[in-house]
Amino acid sequence: MTEPSGLALLCDANGNLLEVLRDPLGLAANIQPGTPFTRLAARGSLGKALSFLNEIKSRGAAFDWEINLQTGDGIRTLHFSGGRSGDHILIAGAENGKFSLALYEEMMRISNEQTNALRGAYQKAARDDALYDEISRLNNELVAMQRELAKQKAELERLNAEKNRYLGMAAHDLRNPLHAILMSSEFLLDECPPGEGREFIQTIHDTSRFMAALVDDLLNVARIEAGELHLDYSAVDLRLLLEHNAAINRPLAARKQIELVYHISETPPALADAAKLEQVLNNLIGNAVKFSPPGGRVEIGLTAQGNAFCLSVRDHGPGIPPERLKTLFQPFQRGETGSAGEKSTGLGLSIVKRIVEGHGGRIWVESQPGAGAAFFVEIPFQPPASTP
Repeated sequence: MTEPSGLALLCDANGNLLEVLRDPLGLAANIQPGTPFTRLAARGSLGKALSFLNEIKSRGAAFDWEINLQTGDGIRTLHFSGGRSGDHILIAGAENGKFSLALYEEMMRISNEQTNALRGAYQKAARDDALYDEISRLNNELVAMQRELAKQKAELERLNAEKNRYLGMAAHDLRNPLHAILMSSEFLLDECPPGEGREFIQTIHDTSRFMAALVDDLLNVARIEAGELHLDYSAVDLRLLLEHNAAINRPLAARKQIELVYHISETPPALADAAKLEQVLNNLIGNAVKFSPPGGRVEIGLTAQGNAFCLSVRDHGPGIPPERLKTLFQPFQRGETGSAGEKSTGLGLSIVKRIVEGHGGRIWVESQPGAGAAFFVEIPFQPPASTP
């Protein structure tokens, strides 16, 4: 009989390499002692290699397992057999199952006792052919499902990238004409006397302002999902930033007679993107005003919490239903209407969450129906170590 050739490995009881006994094909040339046997397997065969080792540990031997190996020249498929030899595990692999078994037997022929143990294990395995075949079938189905899932994942990623590209293009094309309508309606409101015509102009102005905000949010979502969230870090005076943003929102609050109340503690400057933080504050304060009843109050807080600062915005509106809390920060959620009929794009909080997490921070909300809502943002004073 031709001397079987292939890969023969001696491993410890956990499947870690102790010695390469035979390797004429050079498949384990770069594998160091102590390396797990599973490291030889290609990515798609890792689960199969683990199952092969588990069968050896539980049954004493395993025969004719087809496993793909990752080599310098690409993927190579070998048939593996193996079994326990005292406190060690002996593994043999060859181009087909017959040769792998022959090579395994040759390696085990160091004592009659070990050879007899091998044949006994083989006979026991033969009696369990039906179970073994079923396990093999299920394993093959699992591998096929993993391949199909990988294909579907790649296709979904491609479609998502395509969606973001078209979303960005459409939003960009709509942005300029909408802002032109918005500016024209503002000019007409300044010039038009009170009357029925002014109400129509006001409707045009409010609608175009909402649509312009929606387009801006769509562009932000498209950029973020495309991995284009760029943060321009600089030293930020948090008190001035908060007071400036509150001043911007004060006219909106004044229309509903809503009071903006500050609770500001002294904090050191933070290394952050000032424009993005202002976007976060503008969204949270704007939402609080939107959902507060006329004559209500919005409380804005700033405190230092160890190595981070915490911003809080609390309103005394209707609160958030428990079923909505789980999806509140997800994009494309249906926006709620404010206490005075203000519309919402349903995108702002998802953008805020991405910005906060981009700074290495976190955002959460506390709310009870009928008791208002409080949003908290915690961001480190210094950016994460991985941030350039």
